[in-house]
Amino acid sequence: MLTVLLLLWPVTAALLLHFFKGKSARVAALGAALLEFALALYAAGFSGANLALGGDIGPKFEFNYSWIPTAGISFHVGMDGLSLLLVLLTTLLVPIILLSAFRRNFENESVFYALVLFMQTGLIGVFTAQDAFLFYFMWEVALIPIYFLAGVWGGVDRARVTFKFFLYTIIGSLFMLAGFVYLYFQTGPTVDGLSAHNASLSAFYNLNLPAETQLWVFWLIFAAFAVKMPIFPFHTWQPDTYTESPAPASMLLAGIMLKMGIYGCMRWLLPVVPLGVDYWQNLILILAVIGIIYGAIIAIRQQDVKRLIAYSSLSHVGLMIAGVFSLTQLGMQGASIQMLAHGINVVGLFFIADAIERRTGTRNIADLGGLTRKAPALTVCFLVLLLGTVALPLTNGFVGEFLLLAGVYQHNAWLGAVAGITIILSAVYLLRMFQRVMLGPDSAHSATFTDLTGGEIAVLVPLIVLVFWIGIFPNFFLSLSEGSVLGILGQVVKR
Repeated sequence: MLTVLLLLWPVTAALLLHFFKGKSARVAALGAALLEFALALYAAGFSGANLALGGDIGPKFEFNYSWIPTAGISFHVGMDGLSLLLVLLTTLLVPIILLSAFRRNFENESVFYALVLFMQTGLIGVFTAQDAFLFYFMWEVALIPIYFLAGVWGGVDRARVTFKFFLYTIIGSLFMLAGFVYLYFQTGPTVDGLSAHNASLSAFYNLNLPAETQLWVFWLIFAAFAVKMPIFPFHTWQPDTYTESPAPASMLLAGIMLKMGIYGCMRWLLPVVPLGVDYWQNLILILAVIGIIYGAIIAIRQQDVKRLIAYSSLSHVGLMIAGVFSLTQLGMQGASIQMLAHGINVVGLFFIADAIERRTGTRNIADLGGLTRKAPALTVCFLVLLLGTVALPLTNGFVGEFLLLAGVYQHNAWLGAVAGITIILSAVYLLRMFQRVMLGPDSAHSATFTDLTGGEIAVLVPLIVLVFWIGIFPNFFLSLSEGSVLGILGQVVKR
């Protein structure tokens, strides 16, 4: 029942927020999100203790209700280690994102914060669904709130940008739905007018589709994930959407939502159509590596801080995709912990970009400089998050990137070597941005610039702590996802 509570509490709180007005809506939303995080911590503590005692690694806190019995569709949710890792990420970042939004005054605040909580339900539903149609339903539930968050509270070009984003994602989702419907009808016959079809994850895993069928079913399912991550060349919606969205929406998109695509590949693609994955593996790896280099090179040329972070995210996500499709334990484990690290780092970087914009009225790197003289606390926080993104040893980014590169190299040494260029390029564009914004010659804004407030420090301190905690003590997070990764790889090899 704990998984059900994690699903229902945010949407219940979102509905209750309509009875709150003004600043009270902020406080109520933050309180609800903190309670959700406490529930996730309890689940993590239970799972960690179970692993320490040598317990099984299957889904915990399962709930299975026959939703549409005649069609074999169930409301089936549960959390294994991989799911729990992403539930922890979601429930950690949502209160931080809500707290970061306190620095801005949004019109219809109760609606704004309710949409964030409503989106949290969709995200957790995606990470815990054990039924294909429930997974699809939650996938769409997560899309609706972000469309309104970006479309209503976004920048001047928000209408065009959000329409493009919505069009890309909904088309990809429909392809995935078509793939799920086809797989559903392969699970069993109809006997005496009653369907024996089953949409459960285990039923899909037990399918034994012919190789030629898996080749095209792969693309039906992968389409939605390719857009959501995104992978080159399905990325064109991403930079504009991240840039035009309000800062909390950008954080939700980059910090949590793109992980839906990577998780979907690991959970719903690799074990279901392993022969299709094996056939298309090298193509996806090449596209991922192109995305790594392309995103980094475009990031170097950016003058907008927020847009630079968007292209940086595209480059880093490419490495995670490559790790997943290396089909190695190192690569898959690296992708698991890097999803966590990337979410923490990118949320912090978007928050700092927003803090700078609020104080100066600009995100243009050429108009900034010399800010560190008036903002030593901001400088330290900015540098720590930046070094985590660059993958400095003892930071959270190092663990994941090392495992990812090792996994890709294990599959193909040449692809691993090219993918490794991301470490050099990310250092170039991120350190260059930091130097020009914080350490460069004084700008027109440097004299009046102010340091972080107490509320802003409260947002950044948990992220800074996690940068070092994950980097120095990664074993808990790796052990949490290890059983799931081995199970997925075992399913792929078995088929």
